[in-house]
Amino acid sequence: QVQLVESGGGLVQAGGSLRLSCAVSGSIFSFNAMAWYRQAPGNQRELVATITPYGTTNYADSVKGRFTISEDNAKNTVYLQMDSLKPEDTAAYYCNALRGGSRYWGQGTQVTVSS
Repeated sequence: QVQLVESGGGLVQAGGSLRLSCAVSGSIFSFNAMAWYRQAPGNQRELVATITPYGTTNYADSVKGRFTISEDNAKNTVYLQMDSLKPEDTAAYYCNALRGGSRYWGQGTQVTVSS
């Protein structure tokens, strides 16, 4: 059974930084890709960033240049470094793993950015 456990969320002022972590049960190489999504109240869940096991990354336009996704294969952990945070980044952030046709989700971690 795949387990994803997020941590690192919290309250931060606009312009500040946070780093989210996602601990993965099993090797990251067993997945096609890892990703971070976010969902604000009343909004649909949206893709923030993706990374393949070999380090290819993609970002939503809204976070390009401010967020960085990375992975530590030895620790089976995926990170999301978030800099220059804005109030509109406030959301629950979810780690996601894709393997074949199946997606797996973590429980989410809340990020709140105050103005």
